[in-house]
Amino acid sequence: MFDKLKQLAELKKMRDQVMQIQKALAEEQIEVEEGEIKVVITGDQKILEIEIEGEKKDRLVDVLNKAIKRSREVAAGKLQEVSGDLTSFFKK
Repeated sequence: MFDKLKQLAELKKMRDQVMQIQKALAEEQIEVEEGEIKVVITGDQKILEIEIEGEKKDRLVDVLNKAIKRSREVAAGKLQEVSGDLTSFFKK
């Protein structure tokens, strides 16, 4: 029983660390400029700005962010399938 409690405490600690990293990544901004194209993106992969030949492409930013969000949802679903196995482990 104490082993399971210790494991839960370790999982909470890991979760807290992951949340801190996610927050730090969201605050990071990466800017890449090649020729007439400039992209600004956060460390957590949210596109902030796309500029082509000096013209901002807000619609492109919106569509790309939607695509990234959907890909994360698919990945989260796959991870949830795997984490279901962990849930059954702790119920034993």
